[in-house]
Amino acid sequence: MTTLTTAPRPAGSRVAGLGHYQPPTVVTNADIIARGVETSDEWIQSRVGIAERRFAMDETMLDMAEAASSKALANSGIAATDIDLVILATCTSEQQVPGGAATLASRLGIAAPGAYDLNAACAGFVYGLTSASNAIIAGQARNVLVVGSEKLTDYVDLFDRSTGIIFADGAGAAVVTVSDSARIGPVVWGSDGDNADAIVTDPVSVTLRQEGQTVFRWATSTMGGVAARACAAAGIEPSDLAGFVPHQANLRIIDLVAKRLGAANAVVARDIVTSGNTSSASIPLALSKMLERGEIGSGTPVLLVGFGAGLTYAAQVILAP
Repeated sequence: MTTLTTAPRPAGSRVAGLGHYQPPTVVTNADIIARGVETSDEWIQSRVGIAERRFAMDETMLDMAEAASSKALANSGIAATDIDLVILATCTSEQQVPGGAATLASRLGIAAPGAYDLNAACAGFVYGLTSASNAIIAGQARNVLVVGSEKLTDYVDLFDRSTGIIFADGAGAAVVTVSDSARIGPVVWGSDGDNADAIVTDPVSVTLRQEGQTVFRWATSTMGGVAARACAAAGIEPSDLAGFVPHQANLRIIDLVAKRLGAANAVVARDIVTSGNTSSASIPLALSKMLERGEIGSGTPVLLVGFGAGLTYAAQVILAP
């Protein structure tokens, strides 16, 4: 029987370094109100927990991706020339064709890598991280750059109280490489296409619309179980987690899921308070900040949980770089 030669396969994969970038323009709740949106600081903070967010004025989604990627590469100690696969998670590309991953690679000086865009909305970074880990374990790559970058202000009606107060811009990135042991756990992922119309881009206005209460009920009733299953798949008790980094969609969702999970000893990411909802960028952005501040130790278990439009979700435990 004919057989094919396969690449050598490592025992596992790991996150070698993280980086993040946020644009300099800070937009407070007072700024939103001054814009003419019928809301109040108390209303915004009590419902979603946001005090301020960042808007990109003269920067593109790829500009922010490049900045976060450069930082992740520097923190990883892996040269850009050694990256052989680039995965860009985004739902706010400037154009449908071409995708942005190859352009991003060229900007970073990465020569001829595999490159593709991935759109799983707010779950995109965890999907990308899983794809990177799988490529490494299968022997198809050795060093992978995974980026979540969004310029949501290009797609949001800033005068819409249901979206204009929530969404913001930013980027986060991770470098994933080979490991002699598994440091990226199994993914637990899925979708609920019956509720896909809860978050959509309006085909006429090309603006983002969402049914906030539908998403809130779905996330609070579903994500606690998904998070627990990801811990079980990795052989980790929720009480042993050093960090819990869910998608930064809503502070009430974050706190409810953390409570139901029983992650009593984990540092819980609440980056939404000062960053808003940055979709696929929110998890790597929040995690990179937590590591930079020294809130999570190297080698400790951290649970990542992404969820959003589709409705898609994905969760996995990693060991912090």
